[in-house]
Amino acid sequence: MPLNLPTRHNGKLRALAEAIDADPELAQWWKCANVNAVDRQGMTDHGEVHVRIVCNAALKLLRLLIEADVQMSIEANHGMTNDDAEVVVVAASALHDVGIAVHRSNHEQYSLPLAISILPRLLRGIYAPAESVTIEAEVLHAIVAHHWDETCLTIESGVVKVADALDMTHGRSRIPYEMGETSIHTISAAAIDAVHLGKGKEKPIRIEIEMSNSAGVFQVDELLKRKLRNSSIAPYVEVVAEIEGETEKRLLEFYTL
Repeated sequence: MPLNLPTRHNGKLRALAEAIDADPELAQWWKCANVNAVDRQGMTDHGEVHVRIVCNAALKLLRLLIEADVQMSIEANHGMTNDDAEVVVVAASALHDVGIAVHRSNHEQYSLPLAISILPRLLRGIYAPAESVTIEAEVLHAIVAHHWDETCLTIESGVVKVADALDMTHGRSRIPYEMGETSIHTISAAAIDAVHLGKGKEKPIRIEIEMSNSAGVFQVDELLKRKLRNSSIAPYVEVVAEIEGETEKRLLEFYTL
């Protein structure tokens, strides 16, 4: 499944997206990660669909910040450009969960050595050696910092952390939900109808969340809120969540422990 990124006039990002789409080994890492997450643990999707959603959400978040004249860390600290920041967030989004192929617990740490083995071939021909090392370092930081309580030292890493939490709609829980899983992760994700990203009224970014059931509050409060609060972009984001309709959608008929 291609990423289908709006690369605009960023040739580096376009080359990266093409390299990701053409890499069968990376695609297999995503499949293996999803086996551990969905098939073996009954969790929500962590495979290529999740990656595609996070890549696009991260890119949109980043561009909203750039549009609001928020300086990217790779420019402030390394003298590189916004185009390079886009490469960082997309590469990190593509690789942030590959470690789940090893284990869900501490997967951020397991993702690092795998990303180190994959990144050089994805960046080959896009950057000179020294620049490639800088991009790799920024990507690896964003990967490890996507854990909710890890400190984000860059704007780009905060973007990836929040983008990861934004994949919360009912489609994310479809497989385990249809298999009969009734964890809070699957039930709450089934309650989220849509997530919209756009310009904020008071801040550069506004996140609007449509819910059909109050169970979706778990996704917003326990997952998105804590990641946002521990990100580097919290000052730039406003979040609004609303339950649509007069009655709530029933998600669970019966529950026993």
